[in-house]
Amino acid sequence: MNSKEKLYDVVVVGGGINGVGIAADAAGRGLSVLLCEQDDLASATSSASSKLIHGGIRYLEHYHFGLVRESLKERKILSQTAPHLVHPLRFVVPFNKQVRPFWLVRLGLCLYDLLGVSLSFKRSKAIQFTASNLGNPIKSAINSGFIYSDCITDDARLVIENAKRVRQKGGTVLTNTQCISAKRSENHWEVALFNLLNHQQQHIKSKALVNATGPWCDSFIKDKLNLNSQYQLRLVKGSHIVLPKLYDREEAYVLQNKDGRIIFVIPYLRDFTLIGTTDIEFSGDPHLVKISTQEIQYLCDCVNDYFKHAISPKQVLSSWSGVRALVEDNTGKLSAINREYKLELNLDAQHQLPLINVFGGKLTTYRMLAEKAVNKLAPFFSHVSPPWTATTPLPGGNIKEKDLAHFMGSLSHTYPWLPLSLMERYALNYGSQTYDILKNTDPLTKLGLHFGHELYESEVNYLIEHEWAKTAEDILWRRTKLGLVFSEEETKNLTAWLAVRHNPTPIKN
Repeated sequence: MNSKEKLYDVVVVGGGINGVGIAADAAGRGLSVLLCEQDDLASATSSASSKLIHGGIRYLEHYHFGLVRESLKERKILSQTAPHLVHPLRFVVPFNKQVRPFWLVRLGLCLYDLLGVSLSFKRSKAIQFTASNLGNPIKSAINSGFIYSDCITDDARLVIENAKRVRQKGGTVLTNTQCISAKRSENHWEVALFNLLNHQQQHIKSKALVNATGPWCDSFIKDKLNLNSQYQLRLVKGSHIVLPKLYDREEAYVLQNKDGRIIFVIPYLRDFTLIGTTDIEFSGDPHLVKISTQEIQYLCDCVNDYFKHAISPKQVLSSWSGVRALVEDNTGKLSAINREYKLELNLDAQHQLPLINVFGGKLTTYRMLAEKAVNKLAPFFSHVSPPWTATTPLPGGNIKEKDLAHFMGSLSHTYPWLPLSLMERYALNYGSQTYDILKNTDPLTKLGLHFGHELYESEVNYLIEHEWAKTAEDILWRRTKLGLVFSEEETKNLTAWLAVRHNPTPIKN
């Protein structure tokens, strides 16, 4: 039975972190699932984050304790189920008495520790920079601060691994496929899909529909479903910049800006520093979001208030902007808007054809959001099994050693000819799936054509055949982050190779 004829239990629209999370949870609980994404997976907000899995310490100021508690619980789960992608990181907070009093920051960090109690993460503490080299990058006038724990991740790869989980559980994932309409008929949803690459349209049926379109959630409800909602979104732009490495330490820094916001300065991919984020009201097409010169200067100015060595916009190597979809709560100040997500269950008159609209959400809480969404759908199906994702590793996360360093040691023993830098990148990107990329390889030459910066043909073929990659951008930015080091000429060569390659091997769903 092909997808044109099949009646799915659930169709999920949107290939960001919430969409793939819901699709994966549903497929693993026995439901037949199709997910469609109009662009590449993680092509919008889900690849434009601060790359953090965290509780959101600043949310405590606005008394969002429930969100922080849930986020910290999810931080622990994700660090255990995706150890190749989610790694503990220490965060240094230079004290600035002009923004927040010492006691308030210390109290907030103590509460943060209490809400996220776990032996896996070091507790917070106050520190004196005069007695520690943690203050080396910081101006000498700032002599004290704090340190606490959270996690860093690769946001786009977290999306990709969840999409793989959908496929592993029998679901179908269609990229570059737009949902152009969906309507209820007598006993099923009629969903029209349009493939933006081959310009073919297909019609499928489903018993339930999930709208996980992120910043497009409002317009999808109105324009594609012709329905109304009790919630509204408030769109906020957040931008980041990447510079050459600013300091040689492993810790990240959390800077309290004059306007009350906090800015993260994070070690990124060994040779770079990631700085963000901004908070700016946004209107218009989320596809067209981009950083402004004012935002770049804002981030540079904040760093220059704290760091010894000043930075300038001229040093910026790369940047990205994403549109956060926040649930409108009529709060005046953007930073005070509640980051809680809302799952709206919309029913027809017969209460048999459910629609779930996903409003808001953040990277850290995607798994719990997905579980709750499928729980809302469960009463409409007789064969839904219990939740499962909290204890099951994501693809690549089933590292037998339970420790990334030991896993890298095993890789080095098995593949002694593999350069250390390449082995580390494979381990951090793919985890145990590294063995799939290196299957039937021995000397380095058997990895195939070298595109530059240790990107070989075998890996590119793997990304095309197993990870829905189609373009150089898909490969260099959302799957490997090698776009930061690839030259324009190297990128053109990869694009040309992809163009002459025979039609990409379709992924078997």
